[in-house]
Amino acid sequence: MERAALVAPITALEFLREEYLLTGEGPILTVYSLHSQPRACASRSVLHNYRIHGIRPQPHPGDGGSTATEEDLVVFGGKAVRLLRLSAKGQRLEPAGPLMELQDWALDIHWVSGKEGTFLVVALAHNAALLLDPLKGRLLALRSCEEGCLLYSALILGETWEDAVLVGGTVFNQLVLWKPGGTQPDEKAQVERRLPGHSGVIFSLCYLRATGWLASASDDRSVRVWSVGDLGGPGEECGDLSPVCLRVLYGHQARVFFVKLSPGRVYSAGEDGACLLWDWERGGRVTRTLKGHRAGGVRALAVSEGGGGLGRWVATGGADGGIRMWRVEEEKWGAEGGTGETESLVDLGFQGRGLPKGVCMVGDGHWSQGRVVVTTDQGEVYLYEEGRWRLLWEGGPEFQSYCVMEVLRVRGWGYTVSWEGICAVGSLGGVLQVFPLSQPGAGLLLRAGSGKVHSVLWAQGPAEGQRRSGYLLASGAQGLVHRWKVQVEMRVSGLVIRAEPLDPLLLTPCAKCWLTTAVYLDWPQGALWVCGDRRGSLLLFEERQQHGEKKSADGKEDSSDGVSRENLKMFESSNESKEGIIGEGCEDKWRESEASSAESAIQAVSSLFGLHGKQGVTWVCEHQKLLYSAGRDGCVRVLQVGPKGLEVLRVQRACKGMEWLERVLLEPQDLEDDQNIHELGGTGSGKEARFVMLGFHSVLFVLWDPVRQERLLSVSCGGGHRSWSYCPHEGGLSKGQGALVFIKQGAVLASQPTVEAPSRAGSWCLREGFHGRGVGCVCHLGAVGEAAEDRWEVLATGGEDTSLTLLAVQSQTGAVKVLSVITDHISNIRALTAVQRLDGKTDRGQIAMLSHSVLLISAGGRAQMHCYRLLIQGNGSLDPPSCQVIQVASHRLDDQWERKRNRHRMVKMDPETRYMSVAVVDDTSESVLLALACSDGAVRLFSVSEGRQCFELLWESFHHQRCVLSIATCCLEGEQDNRSVFLFSAATDGAIAVWDMSTIANPEGKLYPAARATPTPCLIVPAHQSGVNALAVSVEGLGAGHGNGARITLVSGGDDGQLSVALIGMQYQEEVVEGRRVRLQVQSQFSLASAHAAPLTALKILSPGLLASTSPDQRVCLWSLASTGVTQQASLFSHVADAAGLDAWKGDADQGWVVVCGQGLQLLKVTDRDDGGNQQGPTNKNGHVGGREACVSVGSPVLFRRNEQNPVPSKSLYSA
Repeated sequence: MERAALVAPITALEFLREEYLLTGEGPILTVYSLHSQPRACASRSVLHNYRIHGIRPQPHPGDGGSTATEEDLVVFGGKAVRLLRLSAKGQRLEPAGPLMELQDWALDIHWVSGKEGTFLVVALAHNAALLLDPLKGRLLALRSCEEGCLLYSALILGETWEDAVLVGGTVFNQLVLWKPGGTQPDEKAQVERRLPGHSGVIFSLCYLRATGWLASASDDRSVRVWSVGDLGGPGEECGDLSPVCLRVLYGHQARVFFVKLSPGRVYSAGEDGACLLWDWERGGRVTRTLKGHRAGGVRALAVSEGGGGLGRWVATGGADGGIRMWRVEEEKWGAEGGTGETESLVDLGFQGRGLPKGVCMVGDGHWSQGRVVVTTDQGEVYLYEEGRWRLLWEGGPEFQSYCVMEVLRVRGWGYTVSWEGICAVGSLGGVLQVFPLSQPGAGLLLRAGSGKVHSVLWAQGPAEGQRRSGYLLASGAQGLVHRWKVQVEMRVSGLVIRAEPLDPLLLTPCAKCWLTTAVYLDWPQGALWVCGDRRGSLLLFEERQQHGEKKSADGKEDSSDGVSRENLKMFESSNESKEGIIGEGCEDKWRESEASSAESAIQAVSSLFGLHGKQGVTWVCEHQKLLYSAGRDGCVRVLQVGPKGLEVLRVQRACKGMEWLERVLLEPQDLEDDQNIHELGGTGSGKEARFVMLGFHSVLFVLWDPVRQERLLSVSCGGGHRSWSYCPHEGGLSKGQGALVFIKQGAVLASQPTVEAPSRAGSWCLREGFHGRGVGCVCHLGAVGEAAEDRWEVLATGGEDTSLTLLAVQSQTGAVKVLSVITDHISNIRALTAVQRLDGKTDRGQIAMLSHSVLLISAGGRAQMHCYRLLIQGNGSLDPPSCQVIQVASHRLDDQWERKRNRHRMVKMDPETRYMSVAVVDDTSESVLLALACSDGAVRLFSVSEGRQCFELLWESFHHQRCVLSIATCCLEGEQDNRSVFLFSAATDGAIAVWDMSTIANPEGKLYPAARATPTPCLIVPAHQSGVNALAVSVEGLGAGHGNGARITLVSGGDDGQLSVALIGMQYQEEVVEGRRVRLQVQSQFSLASAHAAPLTALKILSPGLLASTSPDQRVCLWSLASTGVTQQASLFSHVADAAGLDAWKGDADQGWVVVCGQGLQLLKVTDRDDGGNQQGPTNKNGHVGGREACVSVGSPVLFRRNEQNPVPSKSLYSA
């Protein structure tokens, strides 16, 4: 077996000057070049089975190493130490010394100089220090402290071995300082200084020589800064005689794992996933918070030395496997944390008559570069431009006390004016004023009925032309939406606005019948309108051809069913008088016109009533034939226009507590692709775009990324019940760059320039994060790509963070790309299964495919199930595939309980049930039969129908009377159309029950009446002394030497670490006995008592006779199954801690693949199934070595009595 790809917690980070970032992930060291755009330039597996916990480049006194052609660095983790050499430009990593294996854990390493060269001082976990020669792997000196306690952290200071000082954080919650080089070889060093104060163990230490400060991060959620004086300098003194604690910093919500110091700054990161920047001169308060990782916390922190006036780099590595970098300016500080949010707001100093009521911003990314338009309760419109306010337009009495406003941005004229804004203002009496911002006098008055204008909306027109036109929609009384096509023209006399009236739209009658959002679809099959109303409904309208004119069979125009062209009037700002709109005697005329307009209004052809709840739809947009809608129910829905109208494909929820969504913003890259498609005359591929959500979380305005599960922007504005406007910066959406302008307490406020976004200013995402917590299950969905070098393996994973992640892994390079994150589950996901669907482009017999259609079922806590249709499409290049997610159905056992109104007054008798395992019993064209193992002791059979979009519970059995842990199925096609389907279930008592499901699952897909009666097991197989965690089944059918029957191989693994195999014979009977046509009997049974050193958690049959297994002992084993016993074929150490799930599948030729999940994910390649174990394997492009590497053992067996031959599993020191 060979390691192909790895996603694991980032446990080590270190900057090499300002040029490179060194990262440690498992045993793999990766070098990122920081020139221009950061990228990975070298990678190599260096510590065999140990996890990297520290990287120490060799210092170069004087010039800082800037002229060195090669850089030496030492990497350590666990009990391993290795010297490496990085070539010029960081393109090559080579070993410069042997892999040294110590007899104790290495906590810190420091370079020191000696007479014969440079050496390494290693701080050990039992409060001892080693002096090593890294080139020869030779032990030069060993010293220990008289206080031989266990250390959780250590720090070594000094330039020579004689001056070295070791600072250790003990299990007794205190710091001890001692000098390892000042004692004789046979003596133990005394403790020079002792620093008590922490109430928890110390995880991290940092020393700043310029100030003599020592910082410590602890389990008690605090950071302490001590004044200790000069440590590691020449002489026998160990700093100040009486060190004092200068300040205690509290700000983290969980344990603090790391601390770094710079002049005037303290950096800390911890389990809460936040990196806090503390300003010492401001009283030690948090001036900025950097967040970029999911649940699980920050596992590595690095701060560069800075210089050149560009500030410092701050890098964090998370438990989710992600790497983030921020550029921190020395003189600028962001706005999040402490009182920063209020300081980030700027009062634009509105100066006008009356109070501001509505605000719109037109520009690119910031109010200082664009224009802010404000309307007041006096019916006036003001413009903020270049730092000052001026009056644009003054309305009459009909615009006072109430008016609604919206601004459309169109392309400008010439190089000086790149864009122009068209403002529309609606009144209480149905009058609209439309005017350009640059020439308010060239306005145009329109009429939208005789009643109140509830809302004014602009919609972009077709993409052709100069983009100087748009559609104006005004929602009037009785659900009537008046429309105009507005164009802006440049003439000799100036700008001219032309408005062409269109047939109105009629909304579905309801209590809140007015328009809130609309989008125009210019599709080849016809023009469409998708509108959202205040009641939460989405409506689809078909535009009449040429405003009511149809084309007859002979191609001539026919206007018999529409409004004639003679009745349509073209309004123009140069010839329309105000008296013709609002003069005396016009009310009756407009009432008659409104009645005639209602008769000719366009009715909705499709409606989704109350789709977004009762609070309204806030946004709808279109991208490549897909629609995206948002509402105040906290959901974004992805839709398409199908044969029957609007169809919901899937629902994406925002973060918890973010119930008010206002907009959906697409990523700039997707917008560029959409524009290229339009320019080429294409119609789009239906590929779902990556988007972010914009809305309100309590009193905060939030920009939320559903894929990374993080906030991109957060502004304290007071909530959404106010007028506001947000303008994203072009190209900066993914970094949260944009500007917010809002009205609060009669003032117009704006956020600071978002080149300093609150949490991600100047940030780079070097690697996307994965699940922040443990991954409990993994399922292979298929492979995309023709050639091996561009093939992507598509996987689905479910974790404890309640998210379902779809990702693509490129086996040749180890690249991992997250395709989609689904957050529909309310508890952890325990089981996944997939069913391949054929759509005409897919062949089930091929490995490399261009597209896949998969039905994915997920199950987990709170007895919740979800079914999705996944459309996986490859692009024929090295780019990762795309994945369209369509929600099919969902189900919970306690749905009826959730719908009870007075459930808070009643006691729920049934405990919370968890689905532990799921298996497919039968797959037909109409439905899929699923068997689920439940924690309440039941085995349940469900049917999920894609056509009816629902789950149906067929039967349940409580035979086990205890928690059912695992479930599996097998199917056998016999002679004379005999089809046998068996179900295997195992519980915590160690027994396996066999169920005959042949009468339920049938080729026709019909459910027999007998399925309603609960069956009983036909065979009980005792296998383990405790719980059975995993089952695997294979069948040898007719023609394999079993007469008129077959043989079933049942493999199980349990908490006792035992691997059990039972061979079950199956014989067909001529007569039906007790309702069964087959008879099962255990032929033989054998087991391997110590298959793993920990509970066996997952099993999978890779091919007939070949089995893969895994366990928290971090071994992945291949077993050969035979009728006489089970033998081990191969074993490989996995870098995934707490392994919980496994999947395996066949690849090309004799290749196979195994993926393991737990605290991360690792893809393994099975190249030679006759391999005998951990032999030296080839090195792939990433330098991942597939075999055991020779190492030099360093240490004294007298001092360390335990001399383990096998390395300790790479469990993080900071695990709970």
